[in-house]
Amino acid sequence: MSELPALRRYALSLTRDPGNAEDLVHDALVRAMERSASYDPAGNLRGWLMSIVHNLHIDRVRSGKSAAGRDRDYAAQSPENLAPSQLDSVRLQQVRRAFDLLPDEQREAMHLVTIEGLSYDEAAAVLGVPSGTVMSRVSRGREALRRWESAPALRLIKGGE
Repeated sequence: MSELPALRRYALSLTRDPGNAEDLVHDALVRAMERSASYDPAGNLRGWLMSIVHNLHIDRVRSGKSAAGRDRDYAAQSPENLAPSQLDSVRLQQVRRAFDLLPDEQREAMHLVTIEGLSYDEAAAVLGVPSGTVMSRVSRGREALRRWESAPALRLIKGGE
């Protein structure tokens, strides 16, 4: 139960849809129960569970679940403009949107390392790739966010200026 919040956050990062994330976590927990004999008690429970979440997500994507539909739904839920008094909320939405626009591989690696606090080796085990690949994906993701941050911002100007 203590790993449930982390699993939900990771599933939401993968699916970008709260309902699909809950379904993914539920299915992952069912699979974990079914395959509990394969868990090594000396191992990392969080990593094992996140691997199951990750692999189930990959299976769903490969089976034809349309990411484009989820992206459209997520974008429709994201407010474009908020009241000026909510500047922090606007900024958070912008950062969240930039994070969501990262390629899947970079977003997954960044989520595991920067949000969930997994080491590169733990994230590599979850993703089923070498730790150097995770380091590279995180580095490229951070660089993409830095480029986004340094992009010139649009200015509002009064008519006639």
